[in-house]
Amino acid sequence: MRANRMLVKARRILACVAMPAALSCPCAAGQSPQPAARVIEILADHDSRYKMAGQKQPMITVKAGEPITLRITAKKAKNVNRDGAIHGFTLLHAKDRSPVPDWDFLLKPGVQEFSVTAPGGPGEYLVVCTVICSQDHEGMEMKFVVRP
Repeated sequence: MRANRMLVKARRILACVAMPAALSCPCAAGQSPQPAARVIEILADHDSRYKMAGQKQPMITVKAGEPITLRITAKKAKNVNRDGAIHGFTLLHAKDRSPVPDWDFLLKPGVQEFSVTAPGGPGEYLVVCTVICSQDHEGMEMKFVVRP
């Protein structure tokens, strides 16, 4: 009889621990797990150019709403902002050059990672540097394409 009571108690404790854990799993709620973010490597170089391995003209292509991680290595050009930023990375709508919300980053020397979600609207965008990094600053841009 006593063994029965202990078994019932153990089952209750297990239920208190296991149920919340099971319910917190996205699969249990009918949701699919979030896909891992794709890592995109970018170099903001000392010559005031964005560069990507294997690309003569750097361009980023993503799917609408895709989670991505931007891993940006920034190398000092001629100038530095008061806050220590040496380059910027801002995403603009190509048509009217209006900024995309939550896509404005100041880059300090070294490697930085930014976890973002690609814009939901397919189309062409433009990445520009927002720090006057050198006399060649105006040319520091690259194409960013969002596919459906």
